Amino acid sequence: MSRIKVVAFGGGRGLAASLGALRGCAAELDLELTAVVTVGDDGGSSGRLRAQRGGLPPGDLRKALVALAGDRPLHRHSARLFEHRFAAAGVGPGPDELAGHAVGNLLLCGLMELLGDPVAALDHAASMLNAVGRVLPMSREPVGIEARVRGVDPLRPDEVSIVRGQHQVASTPGHVESVRLTPAAPAPCAEAVTAIGEADWLVFGPGSWYTSVLPHLLVPGLAAAIVTSPARRLVTLNLATDQETLGLSVADHLAALRWYLPELKVDLVLADGKMVGDPTPVQGAAESLGARLLLAQIARADGSARHDPAALGAALVPVLGADR
Repeated sequence: MSRIKVVAFGGGRGLAASLGALRGCAAELDLELTAVVTVGDDGGSSGRLRAQRGGLPPGDLRKALVALAGDRPLHRHSARLFEHRFAAAGVGPGPDELAGHAVGNLLLCGLMELLGDPVAALDHAASMLNAVGRVLPMSREPVGIEARVRGVDPLRPDEVSIVRGQHQVASTPGHVESVRLTPAAPAPCAEAVTAIGEADWLVFGPGSWYTSVLPHLLVPGLAAAIVTSPARRLVTLNLATDQETLGLSVADHLAALRWYLPELKVDLVLADGKMVGDPTPVQGAAESLGARLLLAQIARADGSARHDPAALGAALVPVLGADR
């Protein structure tokens, strides 16, 4: 029996949660996992490295690799090393250039410079972690994210401004009306396009909608591959509205997918029943994409607005394995 090929899209903690869930059921279902990661981050350690050395911002790529790291003690220790972040040393007369950097970010930057190709660097890092899947960038070139935002200045609530940069868009106090990439048509990662074409399932979300989920639909080559892929498509909804999507309902999140890629058809929308509340508008939005709505308890039991990887994995097993 052939393996089930799953391609998951996103970035940051949302994609890591999705990969953690998929990783948990990979052995049971014999999954072949590929993560396609956004490359628009310009904040924190990633932003500093991107500004100072060029190349892809490594932070979201690092998080995806760590989420897929193997179970042996050596690989778990390596994963913790990747995540270790240098604190300010407090010694010496000058600024501490290492402060705030994650070891994995520095390692990925070094591998990309050494090997001359981000995909080769990611594959090498994946072998160091014995990752149960492949991590790919959505493009080999970094992108910028720009948004039209209404009400950035609370004294001018109807004024529309252009907010530039992933970090600024994600934290803007205004209402994001639309987003775009710069350049507008970055070349897609060829290996990602191939994986999408060979996939059985394409999984979108959870994650920051405007800066982690939607950017994939704005890369023309990726969008074309997603639309023409024979794979089935699943959308996992967020558990709470984040800063960049203030004012958007759960149904609005699904409508945004259709707005940015009208040809997109979805087979299944997975959401937490408590988060959805009245399922009627969400069901309608799902049906407009051609999907059915599946409600399950996928949030952490502590009440935080975070997905429980084990619960999410348990919800995904009967879905991904339906035809086995």
